[in-house]
This record gives sequence, structure tokens and C-alpha cells, in this order.
Amino acid sequence: MKIIGTVVAVVVVAGGSGAIAFAMNGPAKKDKTSAASTPTAAPSVSVKPGECAYQPLSAEAAGSAKDVGKPPAKPVKGTYDMTIHTSLGTITAKLDGAKAACTVNSFTYLASKKFFNNTKCHRLVTEGIKVLQCGDPTGTGTGGPAYGFGNENVPKAGKSGQATYKRGVIAMAHSSAPNSNGSQFFIVYGDSPLPADYTVFGEITKGMGVVDSVAKAGAEPADQSGNTAPKKKIEIKDLTVSKM
Repeated sequence: MKIIGTVVAVVVVAGGSGAIAFAMNGPAKKDKTSAASTPTAAPSVSVKPGECAYQPLSAEAAGSAKDVGKPPAKPVKGTYDMTIHTSLGTITAKLDGAKAACTVNSFTYLASKKFFNNTKCHRLVTEGIKVLQCGDPTGTGTGGPAYGFGNENVPKAGKSGQATYKRGVIAMAHSSAPNSNGSQFFIVYGDSPLPADYTVFGEITKGMGVVDSVAKAGAEPADQSGNTAPKKKIEIKDLTVSKM
């Protein structure tokens, strides 16, 4: 899932479907502006207006998935607090359940299942874009839940097809396959030009210094899959989401 991930799934909101075309760490394209790579979901299903469709992964992609069930179809509403206790300090964020209801709904569900606990942030990009990617239980950039979903609340693109993802933004990583949002996410530590194809679902409120310290230490050389791990290791000890 390259910016960011490799587990692929599908989510449809109130009669629309999301398509994702961006891979930040997968073997797809060697693009410095790419964000994540994820697995592939099964064919889309119908969904009632106002509900989310979290679809199962394809048989091919399910092998790297961690199955904890699926979130409820009816999404959350309002604003949520997210607290990430890491091995380097605490990061807090505000999640927008109004503009990214299905994404926040999924994040809240996964957090309740302790899905993110004891997982490492596996990817740091310092060239072209400035992002730290986390949320993969396998720590490889290929894992996620056994479901996927589509985009929502994507920034408006300019003439180049790209948008500026501002410092402090939290967005979902996915592969080039449609509906491949899962659990992998990235924190932007410096304004970054990216394809207007990633769901923005929150913003850091405290703890950017933790991310900055990891970014300052730099990234390891790319491995065989193209993943560039941070030299300064950072692990999510636990992640919680609560209604504000």
C-alpha cells in the first residue's frame, strides 16, 4: 500500500463508489510522489443511501489480511479524538466524521479491536513528499484488514491533477486498485504535492515533534518492494478513538 499499503478493499458511500489510483510503497510504480499500496477487493456491492459498504478482499489479497470482522454499515457522525501512544511519545489528532464518515467509522472500529496496537510505522518518504506511513500489522506495507473501501473527502486537484496535502494532515494510503483503503494511513510532516486521490480524515493536534524527530533521522535505503523504512524506529503501542 503505498502511499502506501497493500491490503485492498472497497467502500461505497450513499450510492457512489470510490476509486483509488496511487501506490506509495508497493511494487507498482517507482514514483516519489506515490503514497501507498494495498490489496484488492472483491466486486462492489449495492449500498443503501447514508451507509458504507466495506467489501471483502479478493482471495488473492486476503492472505496478508488480519480479519477482525467489518465495521457497521451505518457510519459515525461528528468529530472524534484519536490518541496514538508511540514508542517515542504521544500523538493526538482530531478526526472528521462529517467529511470522512466511512473512513472514521472504519478507524474507530479497528481501534476498538486493538488492530493498531504494537505495530510499527513502516515507511518514511523524505523526497518529493514528506510522509510517515503506519497502520500495517505486518509492518511490510502489504497488510491491513480483510475488507476495503473507497475514497471520500479528497482535496480538490489543480490543473496538474495534484493537490497539496498540508503539514499535519492524516490521510489514507491505498494501492492503485479501486476501493483499496484499509488500515494504512500517513501523516504529512511537510506540505506535499500528491495526486488528489487520498482521503483526508483528520489532523494532528499535538505531537508533530514526534513525527519530525523520525523524519529528521532519515529513511533506510529502499528494500526489494521499494519500501523505505525510517531509520529511527517508531512503534504504535496503542491507538484509541473516542467521541469528542
